[in-house]
Amino acid sequence: MPTARHKSVLSTLGAYAVLLPLAVVTLVPFVWLVTSAFKSREQFFGSMFLPRGEGVLGVDWAALTLENFTRLFSEIAIGRALLNSLFLSSVTALLATLCCAAGGYALAMYKFKGRGICLGIVLAALIVPAPLLIAPGYQVLFKLGLLDTYTGLILPGIAPAFGVFLFRQSVLQSVPPELLEAGRLDGCGEMGIFARVVLPLLRPMTGAFLMITFLAMWNNFIGPQIVLQSPDKQPLSVAIAQLKGVYYEDYGLMMAGTLVSVAPVAVLFLLLQRDFVSGLTLGAVK
Repeated sequence: MPTARHKSVLSTLGAYAVLLPLAVVTLVPFVWLVTSAFKSREQFFGSMFLPRGEGVLGVDWAALTLENFTRLFSEIAIGRALLNSLFLSSVTALLATLCCAAGGYALAMYKFKGRGICLGIVLAALIVPAPLLIAPGYQVLFKLGLLDTYTGLILPGIAPAFGVFLFRQSVLQSVPPELLEAGRLDGCGEMGIFARVVLPLLRPMTGAFLMITFLAMWNNFIGPQIVLQSPDKQPLSVAIAQLKGVYYEDYGLMMAGTLVSVAPVAVLFLLLQRDFVSGLTLGAVK
């Protein structure tokens, strides 16, 4: 009869047997992207992944080149667009995380007149499709004189209703009111309590929401084209889309630009993956 240990080993092997093919299917497009970024224009359609040859492992390593990346940063000046995306995504993620955390904390812990109305407005804003806000948002930015500015792109995204409601639920589940009272008895102000007590307790959700907001702004394609008119202010997502030619397409150059766009996001996920998973499962188990 199989013991409990044998059952555990078999269940683990079964899980790996299911997950391994799924992981291969998921990683194949990324491997193709990386290998295609280092191919020349002539070698792009010559093989699916690495160019075949008489080198080690049957690969023509001499056919791989950095020409695509050199053209990106010299001829097309993709570095400017990369800095724009880093600035917009970082500032938006930090401001949105702080504002949503403060708003969710206030709705969860403070009792004030009209709190139910504020919560109802937040919930109502969750069901409004984002495309419906493009025209009125553009009109508001035009009247405020914020078109073709980074402020006009960052300001609408620093307090999303989804983030406020998400942090409200996290505060209710993770922040005991007794800790807040203890902080007030020790003479700590409200801002001090928020910074020293509440935010550390919300670290998993803060890391998860920080990454979600960063990715949303990093991949934002429609917003920059509506708000920003100057080519030197456009982020990386728009710059890569402009690599597509009218009469021909340099696929190697496009793959190199896509790899440059994916790399910072992958690094950020590796740094915050523990907080991201913890934030997703926060409140699942008491």
